[in-house]
Amino acid sequence: NFRKKKRRHIPSSLQSGSTSFHHHRRSLSETLFRVVIKLMSSASFASTSSPLFFFSKVQQQKKKVSTSNRIVTKASSSSSSNAMMDTLLGATIEGGDDLIKKSVEQYYGETLTTSADLKTSACCTPGGLPTYLKKCLRLVPDEIKAKYYGCGSPTPQGIEGLRVLDLGSGSGRDCYVAASLVGEKGFVTGVDMTDNQLDVARKYVDEYCKQTLGYKENNMKFVKGEIENVKQAGVENGTIDLAISNCVVNLSPDKKAVLQGVYDALADGGEFYFSDVYCDRRLDQELRKDPVLLGECLGGAMYVEDFKRLCVSVGFTDPRVLEGHVIEVKDEKLQELLGEATFYSITYRLFKLPAGRLETLCEDYGQYAVYKGTIEGNPNAYSLDDHHRLETGKPMLVCGNTGSMLGETWLGKHFDVVGDRSKHYGLFDCGPSPVAASSGGAPAGGACC
Repeated sequence: NFRKKKRRHIPSSLQSGSTSFHHHRRSLSETLFRVVIKLMSSASFASTSSPLFFFSKVQQQKKKVSTSNRIVTKASSSSSSNAMMDTLLGATIEGGDDLIKKSVEQYYGETLTTSADLKTSACCTPGGLPTYLKKCLRLVPDEIKAKYYGCGSPTPQGIEGLRVLDLGSGSGRDCYVAASLVGEKGFVTGVDMTDNQLDVARKYVDEYCKQTLGYKENNMKFVKGEIENVKQAGVENGTIDLAISNCVVNLSPDKKAVLQGVYDALADGGEFYFSDVYCDRRLDQELRKDPVLLGECLGGAMYVEDFKRLCVSVGFTDPRVLEGHVIEVKDEKLQELLGEATFYSITYRLFKLPAGRLETLCEDYGQYAVYKGTIEGNPNAYSLDDHHRLETGKPMLVCGNTGSMLGETWLGKHFDVVGDRSKHYGLFDCGPSPVAASSGGAPAGGACC
């Protein structure tokens, strides 16, 4: 009965008895075939009541190879399957790291001369910057601002004394802003692989820190390195309180390496606070390798749901969305290439806490948080994310994750979190994310959405 019910939903070319099926099966490489079967038989892609379950069961009737062959194949297949899966999900880009990095370096080091050369709004910060950022930007040298390419405002307030890392710092605009916000007791390190951009960024460091800000010593430096390996650039594990990035992660050919490197570099209680570009679907490989689309921050944009899965896989449980907006593609040729794909600029907050403090779902422990009103520029209220805005002095019920983010991170001195996790009351209803509701379906993230 199962076969009668389900078989008619399977295309004839995929039915086990057809000639076409055997032709397709032979044409697939062994590695890809194993990945397909693995996907179809996994809990995420199939269930016992789906046509995919029936198809995967057919494949299980394949004649078993010898034990020795299986052992040899398993090791090589495992690594190749993982690499294939990363490519399928957009965590890596086909073509090789060197080719992609060279394309990005050329686009930002040579093709673009100023932000006016951009063909989309992906690498442009929208209007309405916070007052504190406008104030800081007035002090930043004009050349630094002219060669800035970014899609958001990834520099929070209240970061006095923190150790800050900027991934893909480019001309250094965000580093210059951060240097002002962290004060003399803090320090900012910018990492970039493009010599032309580094030359501009380093040009004004001494003058800006000592004359403009009035510091005795420079509290900012720029180092050459790749964001996939910040440790090789001199950033040791557990030495960073706040990592920031502005429209750069999407340019990387190995996004998992970027996230893992940031996670390792952060101290417990640290945060990756960054803006980047995401898509509402998985893009075809040809689009993802296109030099212009890569340079415009669209080709490397991950499907937002895959990105959230990637965050969790490296340890950033419960990614939070702070804000987001739809990206405008101005160029007609690019519009034609991209079809119906929609892109978003989203500012994410990823917190690093000791194992077990952040859970995959929002759990209720009867806790509440009170904002002290002590973050500069936020005397009346503070937004943790797009659906947690805490008014000064007013208790707000929070889930365990939110309580930990407010009380056990660099934000802790600004909040009182009352209650512990000794008693559990079930799931906590945080409600839907306003970003998703207000942006026509813009992707949101995290357990608390």
